[in-house]
Amino acid sequence: MNSITTAGEKKLVLVTGRANMELAEQVAECLGTELLPTDVYNFANGEIYVRFSESVRGTDVFVMQSHCSPINDWLMEQLLMVDALKRASAKRITVIAPFFPYARQDKKHRGREPISARLVADLYKTAGADRIITVDLHTAQIQGFFDGPVDHLVALPILADYVKANHPGDLAVVSPDAGRIKVAENWSASLGGVPLAFIHKTRDISRPNSTKANRVVGEVEGRTAVLVDDMIDTGGTIVQAADACMEAGATGVVIVSTHAVFSGPAVERLRDSVAKEVIVTNTLPLSEDMKFDKLTVLSIAPLLARAVHEVFEDGSVTSLFNI
Repeated sequence: MNSITTAGEKKLVLVTGRANMELAEQVAECLGTELLPTDVYNFANGEIYVRFSESVRGTDVFVMQSHCSPINDWLMEQLLMVDALKRASAKRITVIAPFFPYARQDKKHRGREPISARLVADLYKTAGADRIITVDLHTAQIQGFFDGPVDHLVALPILADYVKANHPGDLAVVSPDAGRIKVAENWSASLGGVPLAFIHKTRDISRPNSTKANRVVGEVEGRTAVLVDDMIDTGGTIVQAADACMEAGATGVVIVSTHAVFSGPAVERLRDSVAKEVIVTNTLPLSEDMKFDKLTVLSIAPLLARAVHEVFEDGSVTSLFNI
């Protein structure tokens, strides 16, 4: 059994889906354990088969999965893993979803729409999950969708430390929209109380990934603008925001985001943008064709490993950050 055993014979087991094996291996290394061997494959019609090769009875199991494209396949795979663990008598099952699936669909914008994030939380609970660990939710209210503990980790300390070390001088934190001002305020405090600004933008709710950056509200002139967001999908919003910052007199732009979704034209847009650096974490896997010269990828594994350790030892997850 690949496990960590305490004096009371409490056992921690880490398992992972196939979406981001590299991140799972990094977390296992940080914990000083190994991933539990798992048989996972697809039948000819696309159905997924899951079986764990060793007993998990009475163990504290953490089930990792990154929800990149094809997101529905990876979500279904994780749900099947949770169900298999429940039926194998695992004592407690914790889902680790660094990028919570369907997080953008957390409310109804118009009539006859689903609240997809709530449905995903219900699916995790029905499958047998007791707890969820996630990073930088699109909106904090998603924590209330799951009927159980949700450990909402923030990547800010990792990202802010990198920015402070590599971009000295006058900075200004810029939120890509008014809705994320609270996050930008936390960033401003982490960088020593630098000025705060936001992009006034309009969105066409009938068209996905369609926004227009109108102007910068706040003072960025003569400073490096640090554009912060939870995710970059197609890159349109963040690139327009970078252009707006430069037009407002910023001396440079650094784009910072936790989740690198990078759909469609995102890589080309970011590579050709005015930003001098794009900083992300590895909550989602990035293939070689998604990488470019000014992209920096920081590992989220140490943060996840510390959260797993605190949950396993019944410690305080809140102690991992102070914002």
